[in-house]
Amino acid sequence: MKVDVILGLQWGDEGKGKIVDVLTPKYDAISRFQGGPNAGHTLEINDFKQVLHSIPSGIFHENKVNLIGNGVVLDPLVFKKEIESLKKYGLDLRKNLYISKKAHLILPTHKLLDAASESAKGDTKIGSTLKGIGPTYKDKIGRDGLRVGDLGQGFEQKYAERTNAHKELLEKFFQFDYQELLTEVEKDWFEGIEVLKEFTFVDSEHMVNDLLLDEKSVLAEGAQGTLLDIDFGSYPFVTSSNTICAGACTGLGIAPQTIGKVFGIFKAYCTRVGMGPFPTELHDETGQKLRDAGNEYGSTTGRPRRCGWLDLVALKYSIMINGVTELFMMKGDVLDDFDTIKVCVGYEIDGEVVDKFPFELDDKVKPIYVELPGWKTDLTKLTHQNEFPEELNNYINFIEDETGLPITITSVGPNRDQTILTGKE
Repeated sequence: MKVDVILGLQWGDEGKGKIVDVLTPKYDAISRFQGGPNAGHTLEINDFKQVLHSIPSGIFHENKVNLIGNGVVLDPLVFKKEIESLKKYGLDLRKNLYISKKAHLILPTHKLLDAASESAKGDTKIGSTLKGIGPTYKDKIGRDGLRVGDLGQGFEQKYAERTNAHKELLEKFFQFDYQELLTEVEKDWFEGIEVLKEFTFVDSEHMVNDLLLDEKSVLAEGAQGTLLDIDFGSYPFVTSSNTICAGACTGLGIAPQTIGKVFGIFKAYCTRVGMGPFPTELHDETGQKLRDAGNEYGSTTGRPRRCGWLDLVALKYSIMINGVTELFMMKGDVLDDFDTIKVCVGYEIDGEVVDKFPFELDDKVKPIYVELPGWKTDLTKLTHQNEFPEELNNYINFIEDETGLPITITSVGPNRDQTILTGKE
């Protein structure tokens, strides 16, 4: 068996949670392979809505293995709140949720370091979610991190040593007043540790590979988006992990040849949260119209998302980096009320037209658009591709021709049932 990978092709918020939930019945196991609680995967199923931050989006399906992989950084406090928010659904998560011993822990002082660092940058800040993600990955790379597998004898001493080092940094380098904030958070954090201990910790690399040997199917769920990748995103306005397909190998402990299908998810337009370049961003009424129609506010942070037209230069770059085999287009319904829809097919940089994603995106990058007619139809009521208006089919066909890949799923609303297979698998 192979591991299929599902990931975002833009700046995150593409709708991965919904699609993982839709695809889960086809798989035996769902695994998160990177990122942390800065992710917000929103599921809407019938009459309820749930946002997941660390737990894989297959959790609502009984008898499916859900695994938090070694590439994830885990905040016990957020995890505790997430578990509590799921209790109302009557799920016994301890039966099918497993956590890698090698996943790193986000400490309370990591969040304080995140806030202090972002504050010190002033106008050059990168728009961190202040969840402690970056400092945790820094400790991981610096070989100073604490992992889930450390939650045993001697953990208190390890915790004290690491947090004392963080406190010294906060005091001497950032001159950051942390004591009151730390006291406030620490008690709840340790309560989260006790909740975490109720779950099964595993050597996740063995678990995943054993599942494959047993002919079990595995879906790897990415967080954030390709253009936020630490290596290939719009650096330095990126996240701290590898959000691309290769991150599934290091984030789960699987070999490259075990990767099967790569599902790339994109919105029918573009959004971005926080700072950083965004060539097709709209600062006018059209941008606000997209924001309102798409309810573009962060599920984790609540921040309004920046909105703009679909960028095919960036999309084709993401497809190349990830080896995408199929495309899923989300939020087509958000474009229901536009007479004309623009798509960026190239960049003009210093008078030269390019169709390749450049080393650096800046104010010199000007999008080149083609215009397509809108469909002016309420897509949310549709249940089959045969009902698609001609203009929507033309939009889909244009993207397929430009990217060379089939769009096999088109989403026409937030609910699980508003997901239309387009018959090209």
